[in-house]
Amino acid sequence: MLVRCAVLDDYQAVALQMADWSIVTGDVDVTVFNERLGDQAAVARALQGFGIVCLMRERTPFPRSLIEALPDLKLIVTTGLKNASIDVAAARDRGIVVCGTEGARHPTAELAIGLMIDLARHLSEENARMKAGEAWQATLGADLYGHTLGIIGLGNLGQRVAKVAQAFGMKVVAWSQNLTPERCQEHGVAYATKADLFQQSDFISIHLQLSDRTRGLVSKTDLAMMKPTACIINTSRGPIIDEAALVTALQTGSIAGAGLDVFDIEPLPRDHVLRKLPNVVLTPHLGYVTRDGYRIFYGGTVEAIRAWLDGRPIRVIG
Repeated sequence: MLVRCAVLDDYQAVALQMADWSIVTGDVDVTVFNERLGDQAAVARALQGFGIVCLMRERTPFPRSLIEALPDLKLIVTTGLKNASIDVAAARDRGIVVCGTEGARHPTAELAIGLMIDLARHLSEENARMKAGEAWQATLGADLYGHTLGIIGLGNLGQRVAKVAQAFGMKVVAWSQNLTPERCQEHGVAYATKADLFQQSDFISIHLQLSDRTRGLVSKTDLAMMKPTACIINTSRGPIIDEAALVTALQTGSIAGAGLDVFDIEPLPRDHVLRKLPNVVLTPHLGYVTRDGYRIFYGGTVEAIRAWLDGRPIRVIG
């Protein structure tokens, strides 16, 4: 009897094209869900009878209550090697194996740079004006060259963003809770205190994982230290910034703008105030959404299923 396998949240309807599923289809009956399944109760109803569930990052949370509502579940595969929305301990308690995949780091760094350029040169605004039939240009852009980018978190993603910014002729400074001047020096970046980074930077880009230590790390006090001409970019996780404080700063003009790919609630509610602010560039959590990235994700998903079927699970989490 074939094991039923659910592939969740394939918004672009490309999951079956991004990998060779033939290596598992003799043993697995694959069902792809292209739309969000809804709240936890709806997810539980839809996934009854499935032995394998494949997750795309944190689009559908898997807390203990959901795991315990799925008695047939034996394997969870998540894209990426970490997924904070899965209760791994609950899965382990139920004898469910949780596996991950490799992932590409560069797409999110590229998006961060894209948001910075959009904010600096008003690309989205001018594109909308052109398509609306407006006569010609109306905005005045900001330069990247000679200006300062402050990076919060100098890990793999932060380092990539720093290199591109330096190629534009920007001065790059960095800070995080554990970052040292010596680490910054290794990457040709100037170390700054948190206060100095917020006061000096023309653009700020966040590259941290969400944790208890980083939740609300960018506070109302920090935003108040930014230049009125400065912009902040977040491609990491929404709750790292105090969202209410950010909205106020944008509404009052105490900062010039924001480029946001991540939010406290995702998908961002249709009536959310951020959708209405003219000085915000929004994207719907696209950081990892590229063809090459998906090939790595879905290719690794199929590998993990095959390995589990063969009794040799790979990239086991927890």
